[in-house]
Amino acid sequence: MITSQRLLQVFLILGIVYSVLLLTGNDSLTWHLKPFLLPFLFYAVVKSTPFETKRWLLFALLFSWIGDCILMFADKGELYFIFGLIAFLIAHILFIRLFFRQTSENKHAKNPLFWIGFIGIIIYLKSMLSLLFPSLGDLKVPVSFYAMTISIMLVIALKGAFNWETNSKYIILIGAFFFVTSDSILAIDKFHAPIPLATFWIMLTYLIAQFCITYGILKLNQKKQPFD
Repeated sequence: MITSQRLLQVFLILGIVYSVLLLTGNDSLTWHLKPFLLPFLFYAVVKSTPFETKRWLLFALLFSWIGDCILMFADKGELYFIFGLIAFLIAHILFIRLFFRQTSENKHAKNPLFWIGFIGIIIYLKSMLSLLFPSLGDLKVPVSFYAMTISIMLVIALKGAFNWETNSKYIILIGAFFFVTSDSILAIDKFHAPIPLATFWIMLTYLIAQFCITYGILKLNQKKQPFD
């Protein structure tokens, strides 16, 4: 029987293959491979031992996958981009809910490192919106709301890094950081100025993000018993 651990390994291998194909310009292969990546993470969670917030992780991965599939057709019209944005917005809200529901203590407020990170995220949000606003047109409100949502997601992951148990909390924080990085590259490339190898960097950081969050949440909730 295939295990959760093995499915995570398959995702890593496919992610590396996918990234190499992107880097070498095999657009047709990567287009057909993309919808088959996240299902391995989804099934890894399905196969993991039960935990309280499992359904929130599954829903977050599901809406991420829907967003992936919709954005495959973004070159066909602006509507595809908007619907993809909505799918990922829902995914981020679900990730926020997922992070909130993890067992935690309240130690972050007394740690100056949390507040330094918090201020850094606020500066990032303000800087990103200032950079993008002149070229957003009618998308100012939805993009602003999306940027605030991913910033909140990163803040909650940062908070968890001070409150959750086990070192897997840092893996989740890394995942949240790479998710924001991926979305930022996409936004700058689309609305501000083209970025060399943008698709490669967007997908590389995105795949790292999804793996780290999924793996980190599974490890955080395994309660000293390996998931299988």
